[in-house]
Amino acid sequence: MWEMIILGNIAEFKNGLNFNKDQYGQGVKYISVADFKDYFSVKVEGLAELKEDFINQSYLLKEGDILFVRSNGNKELVGRNLFIEKIIEPLTFSGFCIRARFTTNDVLPRFYAYLFKSKFFRNTLSASAGGTNINNLNQSLLSNLEIPIPPLTTQRRIASILSAYDDLIENNLKRIKLLEEKAFASYKLIVKSEKLIEGCVGDLAEVKSGYAFKGADWTDVGFPVIKIKNIGNNDIDLDDCSLIPENIAEAAVKFKLNAGDLLIAMTGATVGKIGMMPKMETSFYLNQRVGIFKPKVENAELFLFCFYNEPSAKDAVESLASGAAQPNISGGQLESIKLFYPKLETVTEFGNSIKSQFELIWNLKQQNAKLREARDILLPKLMNGQIEV
Repeated sequence: MWEMIILGNIAEFKNGLNFNKDQYGQGVKYISVADFKDYFSVKVEGLAELKEDFINQSYLLKEGDILFVRSNGNKELVGRNLFIEKIIEPLTFSGFCIRARFTTNDVLPRFYAYLFKSKFFRNTLSASAGGTNINNLNQSLLSNLEIPIPPLTTQRRIASILSAYDDLIENNLKRIKLLEEKAFASYKLIVKSEKLIEGCVGDLAEVKSGYAFKGADWTDVGFPVIKIKNIGNNDIDLDDCSLIPENIAEAAVKFKLNAGDLLIAMTGATVGKIGMMPKMETSFYLNQRVGIFKPKVENAELFLFCFYNEPSAKDAVESLASGAAQPNISGGQLESIKLFYPKLETVTEFGNSIKSQFELIWNLKQQNAKLREARDILLPKLMNGQIEV
């Protein structure tokens, strides 16, 4: 068995920055809770920025730091973490996060980033918090955790084994990005070269909200449901889904999702974010306040996916959703957004021309889901010594 140590003996902790809209600007990118997807390390593309003169140097991140979600309305996210692998530009973090920074060279930060993603760590956190879930994470709780400290050579071997999975996942993500960029370029060529019709989104598709599941419907095992929290930047997080039993799934059969369905967040901080469902081996269902585009024209969802990546579309959604305590937009409002499109035959032909790219994207996302599953099965066995290295 490995020696155990108190985490606070080898690491120090700091809460992130609290700021308001006056501090938004250009200068330093920051990580918020919304950026904690199922990645091993942080993705700087698309991060929001704060004015540089507002940032105290003590809040800047360094390579080897690990960020935790400290507080969030969704308690399932509390304790989720990101590894700061490379720093190529100044980077900071919000007040809803805690930074862990190791104070000794006798540990490998990458190994502990994997340890903190294991069920062992989540169970240890929950036990220390006195319950099955934690609503808030604090420095004291982290500092007093007892964690294993294997020999440094063992840490390196375990990190190397698990990194192989993340390297494959990362390569697939890069391929996905290139394929999406190729599709966007084709879209821009179409709207520049074709004679366009001035209309609205509703000319190409209806927008319907998901099923109104009740609190009593959720279970520990069953079929996954896509909620607002699962919609990101052109992506859908399939690894953090609430579950429903078979009888509830049967009642919501009309809201069963298919590969290629275009979804959009209709409420909250992520309003207007979109994603397309990849191919999956299990059945997924759609929750209320997540919209699904029901095409009136063949392949319209692919055309609209590209459209909703345009700044004008994002601005239109933001304008319609503002004015309330919580951003909110209806299906009718989404359908009313002005849209310039070519003749309907061209919309269909455009979809046919890029469909193979999206099918490859869906396959790559399915591969990544399987790689994450295999990694997550292997991870606890390595961490508890069940597999020797």
